[in-house]
Amino acid sequence: MKQIDNIEELKKISLEIRKDVLTSINAAGSGHTGGSLGLADVFTVLYFNILNHDPKNPEWEDRDRLVLSIGHVAPVHYATLARAGYFPLEELKTLRKLGSRLQGHPGKDHGLPGLELSSGSLGQGLSVAVGMALSVKIDKIDRQIFSIHGDGELQEGSIWEAAMSASHHKLDNITAIIDRNYVQIDGKTSDVMELELLDEKWKSFGWNVLKCNGNDHKDLINVLNEAISFKGKPSVIIAETKMGKGVKSIENDYTWHGKAPSDEELEDFIAQLEKSN
Repeated sequence: MKQIDNIEELKKISLEIRKDVLTSINAAGSGHTGGSLGLADVFTVLYFNILNHDPKNPEWEDRDRLVLSIGHVAPVHYATLARAGYFPLEELKTLRKLGSRLQGHPGKDHGLPGLELSSGSLGQGLSVAVGMALSVKIDKIDRQIFSIHGDGELQEGSIWEAAMSASHHKLDNITAIIDRNYVQIDGKTSDVMELELLDEKWKSFGWNVLKCNGNDHKDLINVLNEAISFKGKPSVIIAETKMGKGVKSIENDYTWHGKAPSDEELEDFIAQLEKSN
């Protein structure tokens, strides 16, 4: 897919993706709004600037792989895939409906193009991504593997087992992206289970640690390219985001982790998005 380098154009795509997230979750009557809005810029940059992929040939062997470990933010993944051309935008309205390919958590068995992993149980995605990266490293294939994780997900022990394995095998073809919004379903991550010093934790496991503003397209592009070019170690990007980004009235509000907007709220939230853009 042709890369888009124009930042203003990328911002417009992110805005449309956020609108898609809100309208699809509203139509479903349930879903994870806050994290999906917060990650819209990360998904935009990945699919429209960084990833080597082909929506017309989703199973293209030489594509880069993206593993969504935090499956509950499926709405932003679905919206991005639709905007990239993997399936019609109209299908977003079937989110969480019986028989839909767009279930609450991604499922490859539903036949939706563009998915690399069925996900939902937290803590598992990095292990899958490490397996993919090790496989292509052994076969001497030039392919990038990306995985996306929530900061609350890092409280899972399996994440750190996978991190240790990636470092041991010197998997410099993998980049883990942490959605660092400092909140999770029950409140602040610092109250539930403190993660700091997060960068030092990753360094101690042998990873190249990078930080960025996860809601800034230019910053994301620069740090992702830096991670891809880094050799000898796996890379992790701690991307600081705002849960609910773009809708000022719910930004950083953990109660919107898994709540759908009403019809009235939908209209208000979209107006806030338009104003913030």
